[in-house]
Amino acid sequence: MTFSSLYSAVCRGKWFLSFREVDANLLLVERLLLHDASLANGNALSEDTPLPVMLELEGKLMKHGGTFDDAPKGSTTIIPVHGTMLKYGTMCSYGTTEIAEVVREAADSKNISSIVLDMDSGGGSVDAIAPMLDVVRHAQGKQKAVVAYCDLCASAAYYVACACNEIVAGNEVSAELGSIGVMMSFMDYAKYYENLGVKQHTIYSNLSDYKNLPFEAAKRGDYKAIRDEELDPLARDFQEAVKRGRGARLQLETEGLLRGRMFYAKDAVRVGLADRIGTLEQATARSRELSAQLTIESYIHSKS
Repeated sequence: MTFSSLYSAVCRGKWFLSFREVDANLLLVERLLLHDASLANGNALSEDTPLPVMLELEGKLMKHGGTFDDAPKGSTTIIPVHGTMLKYGTMCSYGTTEIAEVVREAADSKNISSIVLDMDSGGGSVDAIAPMLDVVRHAQGKQKAVVAYCDLCASAAYYVACACNEIVAGNEVSAELGSIGVMMSFMDYAKYYENLGVKQHTIYSNLSDYKNLPFEAAKRGDYKAIRDEELDPLARDFQEAVKRGRGARLQLETEGLLRGRMFYAKDAVRVGLADRIGTLEQATARSRELSAQLTIESYIHSKS
């Protein structure tokens, strides 16, 4: 059910998310936690509206409404990754499982030469990342380059972008990249429910004394275990993924580079978080060049 998957993600999830994105969603979170029934109605967005995919060929943009079998041969497909990233689709957004399915279809199509991810996202839930990483690797394995074309590209969105063949910042005004870090936030509603006459009792087996131990400590105001056991391992993995993806391009001596700092486009290029600043047309052209390189490299490798 759309509502239950969103509610679950909000209440239980860990997040690679820019804090500005958190603030922007606080009203929605409050309504969910207060069981606003109006949010429980309706289908996932994708059940009613297909993902708005574009095609580009020879500088001409085209809306794509059918299968990729109908696409002009040699096209680049432009696939949006917009808003807060969640694994499953809701009434407000497409899930990364759904976006990844479209990317996979494009990668498998003989008519599509390359893929551009049009990214405008402040991040999202940790479990939203893996479907996108898997499909980016799948496309690259088919000798189809994936270029991230970015306006806001923070946290979980940057985790995906750094796995792409190149990163293009979309403009010098608002394009912003980074926020490489992990956070967790939760509300303690114990007093609220006690004031309503509801007292919750949580009882653990004598044989389950480690179950939920970091979270129970955090509810008492002791955050050490949840930092050490849950958040720090995710943050280290994120940092290593960025290092692998960006390699020698990263200026690792830059203060805060891998610790949550954000950079506007010019500085993002300077410190290695992006490769260039360009238009969407330039990003699609570059994606085709990179696909051609992948094909040549694959051919040379097969003969060696």
